[in-house]
Amino acid sequence: MVLFNSNKRSLFRSKSRIAVHNLPPWIEDAQGFINNCSKCADCISVCPEKILKKGDGGYPQIDFNLGECSFCGKCADSCNEQIFTDTAQTPWNKKAQISTQCLAAENIYCRSCGESCESLALTFKIGINAVPQINTELCTGCGACVSPCPTQAIEIKEL
Repeated sequence: MVLFNSNKRSLFRSKSRIAVHNLPPWIEDAQGFINNCSKCADCISVCPEKILKKGDGGYPQIDFNLGECSFCGKCADSCNEQIFTDTAQTPWNKKAQISTQCLAAENIYCRSCGESCESLALTFKIGINAVPQINTELCTGCGACVSPCPTQAIEIKEL
């Protein structure tokens, strides 16, 4: 059996070509994150929701398919590098966005996303197959709506 070492994959690739998606909260500068993150995985090990995992190049990233972010701040608190902003600030400007893959767009009843949204940011107009509407003022970008979606029609993206 041959074991694959993901750290070797990025050995000859410059840091500017590494794709980082779904960075942990309180990171404003993606390039600064790449340049300064030691990839120690301390943030991954302290995440109570277990949604942080090693992504491209070994950098931590959030996988919303594993659950939601509670914005507890443990990832930032565990980091010895200066890559996180103050956890007393808003964690990010990311919000849920729904694609045309939504079952409601096909006239199929589904309200999984709305039932999982604690902040009540997802609403449905009156009707059986109403497409969910996102109130961006209420949406925290926590990702609670991502994993229950049967068609993976929801993404958490920067506004």
